[in-house]
Amino acid sequence: MIDQDQKRTMIIAIGGISNAGKSRLAARIADFYKNQSAIVLCQDNYANPTPEIPRINSHTNWEIPESIDFKRYYKKILECIPHYNIIIAEGLFVFYEQRLIDLYDKSIYLIIDKETFLERKKDDLRWGKEAEWYMEHIWDSHFKYCNEVVSRKKAYQLSGKEPIDFDAVVQFLEA
Repeated sequence: MIDQDQKRTMIIAIGGISNAGKSRLAARIADFYKNQSAIVLCQDNYANPTPEIPRINSHTNWEIPESIDFKRYYKKILECIPHYNIIIAEGLFVFYEQRLIDLYDKSIYLIIDKETFLERKKDDLRWGKEAEWYMEHIWDSHFKYCNEVVSRKKAYQLSGKEPIDFDAVVQFLEA
């Protein structure tokens, strides 16, 4: 049995474009580690207030780093360390700031092709139907702001298009 004072928190980051499967994978990992006190910190919950986010063509531009309150997100991760064995940080911009990257013990990057992204985004009505131009903007913005993950920190890359081999994910996390 591990003494509580010797407990080491593992921080897992999951990034990728919208609709790649980040939240679903985070939930599966949290469920797998449920007996070890796991928490998922979804970056969507740390968005700046809508009036503070820049707009593009009269549409709130959620696809830029300015949409996220990184200071609050970083602080929340730090606050969770003494209380959880597993922290899963997931979101579009989990790899955007170096200070966040420095916290992560394991990084996973979900990849989907443009066709899959567009199909899924058309079916995703959580925030209402998105205009075609905005879906293109989401795709382009992802590569503008989020595609450096591999060069900034070696991430385990998974296809978000195919069913995920969860045993391989667990093997990666426990290696």
